[in-house]
Formats: sequence, structure tokens, C-alpha cells
Amino acid sequence: MTIRRVAVLSDIHGVLPALEAVLAEPDVAAADLLVLTGDIAAGPQPGPVLDLLTSLGDRCAWVSGNADRELLDLRRGVAGTVPDPIAPWAAEQLTDAHLELLASLPATLTLDLPGLGRTLFCHATPRDDEEVVLVDSRLARWSELFEGLDPTVDTVVCGHTHMPFARLAHRRLVVNPGSVGMPYGRPGAHWALLGPGVELRRTVFDPAAACAAVAEQSGYPDAAGWADYFLHARAGDDEALAAFAPRDGRTTEP
Repeated sequence: MTIRRVAVLSDIHGVLPALEAVLAEPDVAAADLLVLTGDIAAGPQPGPVLDLLTSLGDRCAWVSGNADRELLDLRRGVAGTVPDPIAPWAAEQLTDAHLELLASLPATLTLDLPGLGRTLFCHATPRDDEEVVLVDSRLARWSELFEGLDPTVDTVVCGHTHMPFARLAHRRLVVNPGSVGMPYGRPGAHWALLGPGVELRRTVFDPAAACAAVAEQSGYPDAAGWADYFLHARAGDDEALAAFAPRDGRTTEP
């Protein structure tokens, strides 16, 4: 099958109502392939989210994120400090089949897409699942992160920072679709449609209803508070950029 249109869903973080809203989008349903760029399950509804995505079969291509790796490490008893307080609870909700799935996920995926050329999908950067790059990262930073990357790669699609952007860096197009389940900056489930161009999309849904559903359906003790903070996007993009700036190799705020 020739792949012409790809819907990219990143950082779902175990939020079933947000995922369901995106999957209901006509352009997502019509896409040739859905690519998941990591941090899929670490949140209040990890099992239902993985089960729904698994039910889509070959329509989904999966890439691992740092939070997916951390869930595995928590269950294996080899995790160090995991900053996300919901992660230990989420890890305990996973079945053996869920763990096997997460353990099988690749760090990157490469596809040839019309209009975008050879496109590499990753979670944070092509070389690491935790590194931070932002819309205004310095070109020297991008040069460092691209070192060793296959020169035939024209486009890099990443996630991790939960804020959508598209920009050029050293002749490569870099796309971040934003976060489906934990958006920073404004509410809604953020995703991207690729081929032949790039469309940054936002699916608007009722955050109050979604919060109520998460609180009712999740067994996480603070599910209501967690959902209220993230589904209403209480953290602004300015706050997120300031918090991420030191991890982007900066000494001052952006």
C-alpha cells in the first residue's frame, strides 16, 4: 500500500476521551496510517488507551517514548527516579500483553511520504527519547542533535514537549504535533496530518465532560485533579517554555 496521508498522534498519556475525540476526526479515519510518537499510556487510563489503539491493528505504527520505557522499568523494578507521580500507578495497571507491546516498540520509524521525502519519526530527538528541543531552539543545538543522522532524512517528526510547531533547521523540516492528552498552552487534543504538506490540527472537545469521564472511569486516586489540570491546559506555553529552557541547553529563559 502506498502511504500518502499520515495522522500523527503524540503524547496521548493515557487519556481515553482525548484519544477517542481524535480518532473520530474524518481526516484521521481517512488517513492511510496513524503514527504514534510515544508516551502513549502513562496517565489515568493506560489499559483502555492501549486496548483501543491495539484494536486498530495495522492502521497504527508505534514509536516508544520515555514514559513508555519508564512504565516498563517500574514494573521490572529497575526504574530510578520517575518525576511523573502517576507513572507508578499506571505501570501497575498494565497487563502482560500491554508490557509485551511496550517492550516491542522501536525508538524510531522511517517512512517515505509524498511532499515530505524520507521522514523519521521519534519521540524527543532522533538519538534520545528525553532530550528537549523547542520551536526556538538554536541552530547549533539542532546541528548537534542531527549529528550522525542519515543524510537522506528530509523531515523529522518528534513529540515530548507537548507544544506543536513546524520549522526548518539545517534544511530539514521538523514537526511536533503537540500532545493529544496533556496539552500545554491551550485545551484540545493536538495532532498533525502529513502528506503532501504539514497541517497542525487541534480537536476541540468538552474538557469538563472529559474530566468527569476520566474521574469516573480511572482508579487513580487523584484522577479528577489530574484531569482538571491537564485537560484544561492549566499550564501555559510560556510556563512550559521557561521550564524546558534549561534542558534545551540554555542558561536563561527563552
